[in-house]
Amino acid sequence: MLTRKQHELLRFIHERLREAGVPPSFDEMKDALDLKSKSGIHRLIMALEERGFIRRLPNRARALEVIKLPDASIAPAARPRFSPSVVEGGLSRQPAPRGVDEDAGRNLSIPVMGRIAAGVPITALQNRSHSISLPPDLLGGGEHYALEVQGDSMIEAGILDGDTVVIRKQDTANTGEIVVALIDEEEATLKRLRRRGTSIALEAANPAYETRVLGPDRVKIQGKLVSLVRRY
Repeated sequence: MLTRKQHELLRFIHERLREAGVPPSFDEMKDALDLKSKSGIHRLIMALEERGFIRRLPNRARALEVIKLPDASIAPAARPRFSPSVVEGGLSRQPAPRGVDEDAGRNLSIPVMGRIAAGVPITALQNRSHSISLPPDLLGGGEHYALEVQGDSMIEAGILDGDTVVIRKQDTANTGEIVVALIDEEEATLKRLRRRGTSIALEAANPAYETRVLGPDRVKIQGKLVSLVRRY
C-alpha cells in the first residue's frame, strides 16, 4: 500500500507523461508535492520503484516509466520507432483524413520541419525534410509538426540530443509547459516557459545552461511539446 505522498507523486508522473509525453523534472515533482528538497523526491521514487509502480530507464537522465497505478494495472507507454516516409501536404491535422494507410494502424504522417535547439538557439521550422508516422492517440487534436533536437539543455526533462519532438501548433502556452519559442524573429529554441511578471523566462532542464529572461515582445510561441520519438 502506498503512502499519500507516494500516491500523489505516482499520479503526477503518470499525468505528465500522458499529457506531455515526457516525465516531470525533479524540481517540478518537488513543487507539485510541496516538498522542501529534491532528496524527498529521490526517496519517493526509490519506494515506488521497489514496489513495482515505476521503472527508471537506463542511460537516460530523469527518464521514468509508469508500469501500473494503485487501482489498475496499465501497460507501459509504447515508444514509437522513428520511421520516416515522404508525404504530401502541410501540417497534420486531427481527426485523421480518410485514406490513411490501414496497414499502419491508421497512423498519421507528421512532417519534420527541421531542427530545434535544446542548447544554443538555432533555426527551426525550415523546409520539410521528411516525415514520421505516429498513432493518433499520441497526438490529440490540432495541427502538428516535428523537429529534430540538437543539444542537451533539456536532458532533465527526458529530452535527449537526437530525439524528435512532436509539437502542437499554437501561439499560447501555460507557464511550466515545454514550448518552441521564436526569439527576436530569428532564432528558435525548445525550453520550458515560465512567466515572471511581464517577462518571459525560457528555462533549460540542465543546470549547465542559464535561464533566459526576455520581454514578451521578443518571444513568440510556435507550439507546445505533446510527444517525443526516440530512435535506438
